[in-house]
Amino acid sequence: MSRTQSTDWNSLARRWTAGLWGCTSAVLLWLGGCTSTHLQQPPSPAQTPAKPGAASSPSASTQALQTSSAPNAKDYRKDAAKHLYLQQKDKVFKGRLPPMLYAIGVLNVDIDRQGQIQALQWTRAPRHAPEVMAEIERMVHAAAPFPAPMRLGKVTYTDVWLWDKSGRFQLDTLTEGQD
Repeated sequence: MSRTQSTDWNSLARRWTAGLWGCTSAVLLWLGGCTSTHLQQPPSPAQTPAKPGAASSPSASTQALQTSSAPNAKDYRKDAAKHLYLQQKDKVFKGRLPPMLYAIGVLNVDIDRQGQIQALQWTRAPRHAPEVMAEIERMVHAAAPFPAPMRLGKVTYTDVWLWDKSGRFQLDTLTEGQD
């Protein structure tokens, strides 16, 4: 093999490797938008819901979820996520999620001033898993009424649903991370 052919192959290999790294970086950046990059602190005792049957009257944490004083949709999203977790305790995935999820969906929820759902819109629907879409919609409707957005009047909030093959979920807002 001549020196020219060897140089051409080396050049081709370097270009291919650079292109591969560029594609890998782009995919990783895109996937980074699907997972949370922050670690959630464990809830404080004031945020932890009371045990079922602990008292006949609603606890302070349950009452706090009846209204939201969030000044914007991003802050309301936290209140809505806590409310959903409280309503769907048995469906919440505990701990860090596995590296491969069964489905990821992005759902917009329109809430009126009383906390009632006005509409659901999928921004990114997990169409490969229609049963997951139906279950998420069922859980959101079952959790109504949501905290009434006192300062906002009405609100549209968006959250990312991270769905494990076990049938349990985490919301990106309250995720415990992913392996």
